[in-house]
Amino acid sequence: MDTKDIQNLIDFIAQSGLDEVSIETNELKLNVKRYGQTPVSSVPPVAQPAPQQPAPAAPSAVSTPAPTPAPKAETSNYLTIKSPMIGTFYRSAGPEAASFVEIGDEVKPGKTVCIIEAMKLFNEIESEVAGRIVKVLVENATPVEYDQPLFLVEPI
Repeated sequence: MDTKDIQNLIDFIAQSGLDEVSIETNELKLNVKRYGQTPVSSVPPVAQPAPQQPAPAAPSAVSTPAPTPAPKAETSNYLTIKSPMIGTFYRSAGPEAASFVEIGDEVKPGKTVCIIEAMKLFNEIESEVAGRIVKVLVENATPVEYDQPLFLVEPI
């Protein structure tokens, strides 16, 4: 069984009324138990009042994104270097080493801009664009998602 098969099996069990399932093959032994049916039934009453209270806050939340497009218009001229994978973002090769790039540095395609650690493998991420680093969008040693913006680059 691969991971996808196991996930499908768990989804199937979650939708069924079964509380416990055991599967054993030559290469795999899987036990799935469902606990806490009572807390699941107590959650919806708590969740229902919560959306009613934030509803009045929604108009103010709608007014908050209105200023956001204006800065995006300013940054629309910038190119973005995005994460090609999920992992941990590092600006330098080590704690004592200098950052690969700083704000104001010029980058060209192929220049290493950061490292992303994924499953104990350190992957050097290279720029695919030419320009000047305007902003670093991620803090050092923080997790990043696939396609998450890492740097803003002003084309030169």
